[in-house]
Amino acid sequence: MLRLLNLELQKLLLNRTSKILIFVSFILPFFVILLSSLKINVFGFFTLELGELGIFNFPIIWHLTTFFASQFKFFFAIVVVSMIGNEYSNKTIKQNLIDGLSKKEFILSKFYTIVFFSLVSTFIIGLISFCIGLYYSSYNEASIIFSEIEFLFAYLLKLIGFFSLCLFLGMLVKRSAFALAFLFILFITEWILFGIFSWQFDVALAGNIQDFFPLKSMYNLIDQPFQRIAMTKFPNKGELIYDYAVHWHELAIVMCWTALFVFLSYRLLKNRDL
Repeated sequence: MLRLLNLELQKLLLNRTSKILIFVSFILPFFVILLSSLKINVFGFFTLELGELGIFNFPIIWHLTTFFASQFKFFFAIVVVSMIGNEYSNKTIKQNLIDGLSKKEFILSKFYTIVFFSLVSTFIIGLISFCIGLYYSSYNEASIIFSEIEFLFAYLLKLIGFFSLCLFLGMLVKRSAFALAFLFILFITEWILFGIFSWQFDVALAGNIQDFFPLKSMYNLIDQPFQRIAMTKFPNKGELIYDYAVHWHELAIVMCWTALFVFLSYRLLKNRDL
């Protein structure tokens, strides 16, 4: 595993564009720190400081930071599809296979890289969340601090699943730009299917079906935290209550999609005449 990972990292670090995109994808989550220190002047009457509103308290901080950080995953998605596109355009994929790398090892090297960068990103977000939480939170009990740390695992799985999808699309179309276009088409297709199912059946059933779609299932891992924040400010508003927890069945759906995307990537490469 380390040999395959090292091989792929060398390729990425030799590519200037990849290095810049990787750097950006790791730097952007630190903007959460700027968000926590942001002060908003409201029409000159008073200054609103987000960090003093309680939204960075434990355990909600795990939910908030992982949700916002997951919005930056598109930058590394470009790196993933470029990994495949460059292999075909530079014909290094054929050279790797000639040098003794099996097709299975080739796909695994890409997947190990995805897991590695997802782990690094998760560690960074975990560290940022912990530091912000310690600074702003009024709670210091370990049971409260780590009570919702499962959002970090959901964040990790969300990255791995999404980048595995990008790996499959890169293998499918061989071109980085086309792979990203297919990603957008998949997003539109999911919502078109949701509209069709809503029309044919009902919205509730259509929503349940949509939860099994790849992009939607990945999004469901970490629900938006805004309603939760509203609940903390208006605890008597029962209509604001919603289920924001990380559920095992949502994790299982994304795990199945991830395994399928990696398997299909391997089958495409295995059956393709290089």
